[in-house]
Formats: sequence, C-alpha cells, structure tokens
Amino acid sequence: MPATSLSTDQVIDEIFNLLQRSGGEEYFGEAVSKLQHAEQCAYQAQKAGGDEELILASLLHDIGHLLDVEGTIRDERVGVVNHDEIGQQWLEAHGFSKRLAALVGGHVDAKRYLTAVNPNYFARLSPASVETLRLQGGPMDAETAAHFAAVPELRDILRLRSWDEMAKDPDWQGPGLESYRDMLARHLMAQAAA
Repeated sequence: MPATSLSTDQVIDEIFNLLQRSGGEEYFGEAVSKLQHAEQCAYQAQKAGGDEELILASLLHDIGHLLDVEGTIRDERVGVVNHDEIGQQWLEAHGFSKRLAALVGGHVDAKRYLTAVNPNYFARLSPASVETLRLQGGPMDAETAAHFAAVPELRDILRLRSWDEMAKDPDWQGPGLESYRDMLARHLMAQAAA
C-alpha cells in the first residue's frame, strides 16, 4: 500500500469518518457496535496504563474491517478475515509508527497463539470469535507459536488481545472517539517529524 500524502488532520478525519460511519453497525455477532468496540478497547488500554501508541493501536486494531482496499478477504459473517494485515498496511501508509502498526497487525495472531498455548483461553472466546479463529487458520502449531513468542512486542500484543476480548459490553459508558483526537494528532505529528 503506497504512502499517502494526506495531512495529519485529513488522516484523523478519515479515521473518524470510518469509525463513525460504522458506529451503528453490529460488531460481528457481538452486542456492541464496531465504534463501541473500538472505544472500549482503547479505554481498557488507557485504564491499564498503556502508552499512547498502545492506546491508539487498541482504538484502531479493527480498522481493517472498515476499509475497502484491494486484497481484502471478506466473509459476511465475520467481516474482513485478514483485517489485521490490511489495517497494519493502511496505518503504515498513513503515517503511523511501525510499532503501532505491528501491534494492530499482531492481534489476530495473538488469538491464534493464545488458543495454542493456553487451553483455557479458547473456552473464554465468544461464538463470533471462535468462528473468526477458524477462518483465520485456527490455533497455531507448535513451531509457529514458538516463532510468535519471540516477537519483540509480544507482551503488548497480548495485552491488546486481552482488551479486544473485554471490549464487548453493551452497557459500557466511557470516553468517546473525540477524546482521542489530540492523541492521534500528537502521534502523527511526531512520526512526520522523525
């Protein structure tokens, strides 16, 4: 995906448009909308003391579901199966840090890893998450899991995965999307200056 020439404000506006447009859409068999899921995930990261890159990665982890780009593999039940890869590529092309994009890109493999190494993890997945796991290749084999365990950002990828699973409460009340605008601007401006 080629790099974009959009300004910081234009990138933020595009993200907000994508998330707000999906605001009323159900999050694939869950009791929350896609926007509520994103906001809850970011809030969990913030509450846990995550740094700004991790909070923003949590907010944007499913952005690949909202994009209409070449290479998407869609399933009407669970959205864009390869949304992790699509999201990572889109974020890198739009000026986000490699670390933030890698956190987004790793959150599906984190589920595949955890179901391979922790038998109790699979039992906690929602039915929709079980279905996406199947479409995403199922639990990792031992060799793939060992390779994934060596990823430099493993701890934060697994933390994001945990918040992703927690972010499905239909009664949750917390900070809305607008509360992340300044954080997005700081991040993108710092990347542009680097």
